[in-house]
Amino acid sequence: MSAVKNWQTTRPTISERAKFLLNNNHLSDAKFVALQRGGENESKKAIPAHKFILAISSPVFEAMFFGELAETKDTIELPDCEYGSLLELFRYMYSDEVNLSGSNVMGVLYLAKKYLVSSLVDKCTEYLQLNLDPSNVFSILPTAQRYEEKDLIDRCWEVIDSGAEFAVKSDGFETIERSLLEAVVARNTLAIEEVELFKAVDTWSTKQCQKQGCEVSGKMKRKVLGEQIVTAIRFPLMKHDEFAAVVLDTNILTCDEMVNFFKFYSSTLTSPLGFPETPRIKQAAFPRCGRFQSVSEEFVTYSGDDRHYLLFVVDKDIMLRGLRLLGSENNKYTVNLKVWDFIDHPPTVLVSKSGTFTAKAFQYKSFRIHGFDVLFDRPAHIKKETRYRLEAWISGPPSLKGTDGLDSVRSTGVTFQFISSVKFMDSKTNRSVGQFLEFIFREVRY
Repeated sequence: MSAVKNWQTTRPTISERAKFLLNNNHLSDAKFVALQRGGENESKKAIPAHKFILAISSPVFEAMFFGELAETKDTIELPDCEYGSLLELFRYMYSDEVNLSGSNVMGVLYLAKKYLVSSLVDKCTEYLQLNLDPSNVFSILPTAQRYEEKDLIDRCWEVIDSGAEFAVKSDGFETIERSLLEAVVARNTLAIEEVELFKAVDTWSTKQCQKQGCEVSGKMKRKVLGEQIVTAIRFPLMKHDEFAAVVLDTNILTCDEMVNFFKFYSSTLTSPLGFPETPRIKQAAFPRCGRFQSVSEEFVTYSGDDRHYLLFVVDKDIMLRGLRLLGSENNKYTVNLKVWDFIDHPPTVLVSKSGTFTAKAFQYKSFRIHGFDVLFDRPAHIKKETRYRLEAWISGPPSLKGTDGLDSVRSTGVTFQFISSVKFMDSKTNRSVGQFLEFIFREVRY
């Protein structure tokens, strides 16, 4: 891209002028060369750059161009990155904008970490969290662990726990490191039948044998798995026919172990099996019930003394895991949230949670907005046809607010009714507007 005459006069702001210089030879004093991949072909491609703009965006570039050991070459080759990812790094440095996609986000995250562009790191991890699901979680978790992104790591494990049966069948699972496989098999919170987990482990061991060029046999599969993984599988939880049809033919268990299992299933075993017999705590995913039809871009201010109230009733017993509240991008909010029940007179606090939370981006209906989850230390048992009151003190920067609230919403078989009360006329939240965007819950099935 070449400069045009008097280009500054048509771009009145600094941001517009900097954006114009992106990937532009005009005034450029450096050139970066990276690999560009297209199918099976690979070529080198250059990006013209401006040292000053890069230096004010990254301490690494500042040291590279203006430090004691400043780079003297005008052309800098970067063999460790891909052209498209580098261009997005520069786009962000020149314009505070970035075009992330599934194909480039890992590369952009790597460069953002390398050049210490922390705000872009946040953008990348936010994108990954928004697009995380069981089909890609095992491709994302190793990167999150490598870069020590705790929030993203925690979210990955939540997805693995609740969607384990789908996650272990993904392509990414077949290529994970043995240490990660060991962590998965040891988890007590996987929502998966044990026979399905074993099938996935067996597939992983088969792929490893093939990768190492060794014989695919029960003995070799057990060797690549290691005793810690094999002995963490809860074979006793399998039905007899599952064990016979799936486990025996793999030959992963020894002859003595198989004999003991036959005794176990025939109730004649007198010695310990050597495998865990405690069921995993299958944590079903908690659905969300959103009560607003839209979100206003008009910000609400918080003084710290403002209380938010809302009454609600459900038609079935539920476990209330927490609430999602609204905020503004990357800002912190101090919250004291309580749930009062009216079973006793006077009402009592059923559960509460206090803390400071950071608002992150997420998708709500057709809106991309910012907010945060306030999760109770233990889910609260909400009984059907009983009135409960939400109460929250919130302090922090201005926040988005929900609008066009509904009287009732049905979500995954549970109907929520929302009620405004004249007793709490000073509340900035009511049935129609305000906070308490989503209820995080699951139905109690008896």
